[in-house]
Amino acid sequence: MTSHAAHHHAPPHDPSGRPTHLRRTIARARQRRRGGQPELPPLPDRLADAVAATVGSWRFITVQSSLLLGWIAANAVFGANAWDPYPFILLNLMLSFQAAYTAPIIMMSQNRQADVDRDRAVADYQVNLRSEAEIALLHEKLDLMRERQLVEMTEMLKHALARIEKLEEGRA
Repeated sequence: MTSHAAHHHAPPHDPSGRPTHLRRTIARARQRRRGGQPELPPLPDRLADAVAATVGSWRFITVQSSLLLGWIAANAVFGANAWDPYPFILLNLMLSFQAAYTAPIIMMSQNRQADVDRDRAVADYQVNLRSEAEIALLHEKLDLMRERQLVEMTEMLKHALARIEKLEEGRA
């Protein structure tokens, strides 16, 4: 194993001896490529995501609209004898409770998703930085190869010119 290969596989550390964020990100990317399962979010986060997905669906809007129309229609038919006569105070109370609990749960889900998106953006940025460094290294290698080729071609031309001069001297 060459020194470059040994250096390449050594985990980069910060001065405190801990692995760098880039190293952790690369390790997570390798785990994903190998088919490793990411950590399952905690139960409250999964519940918040499920509530947000349910409440944010057309199915929920359709079901809730049907229930609201049914509630209003049933109470309108019974008139003054209805369990929740106009102005539907019980219905308003239930909808207020629903909104009071649903909004913070949706915000929790959005905050968690924002954290996930931020981590992905950081990982993408780090991958881009690493790719940029690798491309710069490849450019340096190509430039070095071309420089060596130019030196070799210059040497070959010098030798060819020297031979030509010797041949011309021999004819003269």
